[in-house]
Amino acid sequence: MDDKLARLAQRHKDLNEMLAKEGLEPAEFAKLSKEYSDLTPIVEKIAELTQGREELASLQAMSEDASLDAEMRDFALAEYHDLKARLPELERALQVELLPKDAADEKNAILEVRAGTGGEEAALFASVLFRMYQRYAELHGWRFEVMDIADTGLGGFKEASASITGRGVFARLKFESGVHRVQRVPETESSGRIHTSAATVAVLPEAEEVDIQIDEKDLKIDVYRSSGPGGQSVNTTDSAVRITHLPTGLVVIQQDEKSQHKNKAKALKVLRSRLYDAERRRQDEARAANRKTQVGSGDRSERIRTYNFPQGRVTDHRINLTLYKIDKVINGEALDEMIDAMIAEDQAERLADLA
Repeated sequence: MDDKLARLAQRHKDLNEMLAKEGLEPAEFAKLSKEYSDLTPIVEKIAELTQGREELASLQAMSEDASLDAEMRDFALAEYHDLKARLPELERALQVELLPKDAADEKNAILEVRAGTGGEEAALFASVLFRMYQRYAELHGWRFEVMDIADTGLGGFKEASASITGRGVFARLKFESGVHRVQRVPETESSGRIHTSAATVAVLPEAEEVDIQIDEKDLKIDVYRSSGPGGQSVNTTDSAVRITHLPTGLVVIQQDEKSQHKNKAKALKVLRSRLYDAERRRQDEARAANRKTQVGSGDRSERIRTYNFPQGRVTDHRINLTLYKIDKVINGEALDEMIDAMIAEDQAERLADLA
């Protein structure tokens, strides 16, 4: 392991020297910069751990040095024990940095929320979830662009989608995919009975053309007049677009924009991301067969979380985590606590698999 760490540190140093040279082609510069950027946090953790080990040896020597007075030796011994207790944490942080990276982690994401079982109450909950992610994106300084909303006319969403752009979006949101269940008393329920309904969330890494090549001959493209709210001109032109991917049967409908070309571009973006996501999940399932466990399999039918309004709690069933702060979760403020716990659990399981 020490040899590997030394090689990584040396490679980081070499890259720094290479990037300082003049005359590099833009593509080569971008490639080297990416590698340098990826190695930087690893090298920083290596330096931190190396310094910690050196300090530990120095403190041990001081605590055993008979030429020093007793008070100084006691101080060194106390510092030695404190640092020794912290070293495993530094080692684990380095191990986490060395874990294989998910190639999609730095990608932007397509968010899709659909009402499930529960009628209008499920549609209302879908709108709550959609806005939760919108507020969460705002708190992180991400761009949240609504792509399409099919509302019920009563405040609920049958389905809604958005493009979320920013640093590390997919890495933060990828464990949100699955069935979200809600337990609450609907406003229309006079007897005060608690209803249970659900909505499905899908978070797809936004695929670039280099990730997924789509052959035009594999597409069936239909245009028609948009329906639903959207302004006077929406229903007067054939601006809505339906794209069917013939090999897989995937269908994407986009009608949010008044321009047919914009709707087609958005629909292709969603289609490309769905195809990319399907391929990722196929590979994940193959890898999962060799893993002891798997946090958040990405199965869209998996019930991952329950939001219980009468009790004010949110429970993530995958890691048995319950927070009694439902308002803050719904506002996006406490969602990071759920997400951080999921990421930590996933890292722990992957570290265990390497052991």
